[in-house]
Amino acid sequence: MKLSCDTQYIREISLKKDRIPSYQQFPFSLPVMKNFSELTFHPNVTYIIGENGMGKSTLLEGIAIALGFNPEGGTLNFNFSSFDSHSDLHDYLRLVKGVERAKDNFFFRAETFYNVASNIEELDSEPAFGAKIIDSFGGKSLHEQSHGESFFAAFTERFRGDGLYILDEPEAALSPLRQLSMLARINELVNKGSQFIISTHSPILMAYPDAKVIELTESGMTDSRLEDTGHYAIMKQFIEDRERLLVHLFRE
Repeated sequence: MKLSCDTQYIREISLKKDRIPSYQQFPFSLPVMKNFSELTFHPNVTYIIGENGMGKSTLLEGIAIALGFNPEGGTLNFNFSSFDSHSDLHDYLRLVKGVERAKDNFFFRAETFYNVASNIEELDSEPAFGAKIIDSFGGKSLHEQSHGESFFAAFTERFRGDGLYILDEPEAALSPLRQLSMLARINELVNKGSQFIISTHSPILMAYPDAKVIELTESGMTDSRLEDTGHYAIMKQFIEDRERLLVHLFRE
């Protein structure tokens, strides 16, 4: 059953502006922070999009850490650090949660998923009475698969439903066909009571029906439609009139 406004796991976030030391220092110097407004999430799927440098990944990271996730990703039980590079944004975010609590949780970061895979192997190499962690990812070492296969193993095997899933650029290693398959998987999980917050550049992934699309720009955050986003416009122009676009691009 899809979540409603009454049952969603996380409703909104706001910024504790009175505590910010300076808008000249990172991460508050990012465009999304300078013009931050209250962000309300869709009960099912919310996309956070924008050009590089707008602060999408930093914002997603702050939300995830504020919820108790490891900065490099994984479930709420993961507690490792390959390199401490995360900001302290989470200390300045105010989260409003719903009355329901997710039964499953995962923070997926494309750029650090290799580290999650390594930590799984380290933990599974230690003596334990229960099942190995990798069993919940399909049983095959994530390092013995391609990036795309290992990514998809997390989505298809590890995500169980009734969950809160925060995904940072999950399309990074996925072909267009796999991205379509991921859309189908998102729909399956939404119908099993899951909520997604996704940062992406992919117009394919942004196509989930009735989702909320929040576009980050230099002037702030705006609710948008897929067809009105810059990502969609550029892709549409490339597909419909590639030769003309390339002529202008190469001329410049």
